[in-house]
Amino acid sequence: MDERDVITKGDKVCNFYSENLAETAAYVEDYYQNKLKVVKGHDMPFENSPQGLLKHMVHEKMDTVENCVDIYMQFIPGGMASGKHRHLAEEVFFVAEGEGYDLHWDVNFSVDVDFSWSWEKEPKKFEWKRGDFVYVPPYVEHKHFNKSETETARIVVVHNRILKAMGAAWYEQLEPYDGYTPSEDPIALLEKYGVR
Repeated sequence: MDERDVITKGDKVCNFYSENLAETAAYVEDYYQNKLKVVKGHDMPFENSPQGLLKHMVHEKMDTVENCVDIYMQFIPGGMASGKHRHLAEEVFFVAEGEGYDLHWDVNFSVDVDFSWSWEKEPKKFEWKRGDFVYVPPYVEHKHFNKSETETARIVVVHNRILKAMGAAWYEQLEPYDGYTPSEDPIALLEKYGVR
């Protein structure tokens, strides 16, 4: 039996392509008519997360026209640090205010029959200050530290959202920030630390 004989067997039928055309047309209309093109500061939600105090600027759940990245501002109060996490997508962040440093534990991996992953025991240290962009490679364990004991640092963090659509988001929180209590209100925390 040759390939044509095999591939022409079966009796299932579908409308996948035609349905895709209709779904695309509906998506495009919704995209241009209904999705947010400007997100006002007062509409950006705060979150007390294991990674830290965040203000989401662009997120897939915020119904914006942006489809590729999520962006949040992270507030790191004086004398504090973020949580420690890793994710398969690379990260960049812009330092809007303050001075600090990152610790990065580089990942080592090999591909044979299976993937194997390990992380360096000793981290690399990267100093940053207002106006700097910092790059975090894929799946590197990392943590952000504020150098000041009294002033809040603010960083604008950008993550690629595309890997999630591909089934490879792989976010792992390895440690929460010191003092993290899930039930604490983020706005009350910002007031406590003198940010608001």
